[in-house]
Amino acid sequence: MTLPQNRPHLLLTLGDPAGIGPEVILKALADPEVSKSCHVTVVGSQDLLQETYHKLNSVLNLEPLANPAELSILDLQLEKHIKREITIGTGNAASGAASFAYMEAAIAHTLMGQFDGIVTGPIAKSAWKAAGYNYPGQTELLAEQSGAKRVGMLFVARSPYTGWTLRALLATTHIPLCQVSQVLTPQLMTEKLDLLVECLQKDFGLDEAKIAIAGLNPHSGELGQLGREEQDWLIPWIEEQRQKHPNLQLDGPIPPDTMWVKPSQAWYGDCLIQNPKSVLESLPRRETLLTTFRTIHNRADAYLALYHDQGLIPVKLMAFDRAVNTSIGLPFIRTSPDHGTAFDIAGQGVADATSMKAAIELAGVLALQRFRHSA
Repeated sequence: MTLPQNRPHLLLTLGDPAGIGPEVILKALADPEVSKSCHVTVVGSQDLLQETYHKLNSVLNLEPLANPAELSILDLQLEKHIKREITIGTGNAASGAASFAYMEAAIAHTLMGQFDGIVTGPIAKSAWKAAGYNYPGQTELLAEQSGAKRVGMLFVARSPYTGWTLRALLATTHIPLCQVSQVLTPQLMTEKLDLLVECLQKDFGLDEAKIAIAGLNPHSGELGQLGREEQDWLIPWIEEQRQKHPNLQLDGPIPPDTMWVKPSQAWYGDCLIQNPKSVLESLPRRETLLTTFRTIHNRADAYLALYHDQGLIPVKLMAFDRAVNTSIGLPFIRTSPDHGTAFDIAGQGVADATSMKAAIELAGVLALQRFRHSA
C-alpha cells in the first residue's frame, strides 16, 4: 500500500455521467476536510466534468465546487458517438458504457498497486444492461475482476448526534423476496459472518465484537408457528458459531421488528427520543453526556440482516444522507455513497454530497487501518 505523506491514495469513479455523480464529486472535493485524510484521483472524462462545473456554476446560490482543472484526473476520453448520446438526466446505453469503462479502469489501476482503494460513483444497472453489461451491480464486477470469491455489502454510518457507528451487513442482496428463504443456508450465513468478523478485525480493529443477527420470520418464527427456518437451522447455526468464535458475542435470532430499536436509540440518543427539544436544552451537559453514553453502551458493533430491505430500510431511515456502502472481501478498499444516480434531479445543482464525502473519508480511514493491521 502506498502512503504518500501518510495518506492513502484513492481512485474515485465518476459513475453514470448522466446522473448526479459528477455533481456530488465536485461538491465533495471542494470541502478541504475531505482531502485531509487521503489523496483522490478522479476516474472519468475531464471534459464532462468541466462541462458539469461550468453549468453548475451558473446556478445561483450554489455551494462551492472543485475546479476540475485543479483536480488529479485519470482522463478517459469517450468515443464521439458515445459522448454525443449522453444526456443529463437520462440513463441510456451511452452513459452505461461510460460508467462501465470508468469502473474497469479503476479496478485495473488498483490491482496494479497504484492506488489503495476505490470510491465508486453511482451507476444505473439498467444503463449497464442497455450497454450490454449484465451485472447485478458494481460489487459483482469488482469481485469478478479482482478474483474475490467471497464478498459482502456492509453499510457503515456515523451518527452526527452521538458519534456512534452503525454497521449493517446483508446476508442476501439483490434477489427477489420469494427467493430469500431458498438462498439462505447455513453455508451462506457462515460465509457472511466470517467476512464480517474478518472486516471488523482488519478494518475496524475490533477483535472482540458484539454482533446482532436477525431472524427471518415475524417474531423470529414464534417457536415455529410463523415459519420453521429459525427452529430448523438458524438457531442451531448460531449456537455452532458461538462455539467457533468464543471471543465474539453473537445475539440472535432477534425478531426483525425489534432488532433496530436499540441501534436507533444509539443513533439519536435516548434523550433525543424521550425528551422534547426544550427539555433536552434544559438538561445539564453532564446528564446529557451520561444519557448518551448509556444509550450507546452495549449496542452491537455490527448487525447481520438476512435480506435487502430488512437491513436497508432502517439504515436509510436513520442515515440516508450519511450511510456508506462498503464492499468487504475484496483485495482492496471499496466504498460508495448509499444513493443512486437520481436522474430526476441531475444537473440542477440540488444533489446532496454528504454521502459521497462520507464514502471518501471512510475509504481513507479503512485503507489506513488495513495498512496498520498488516504492518
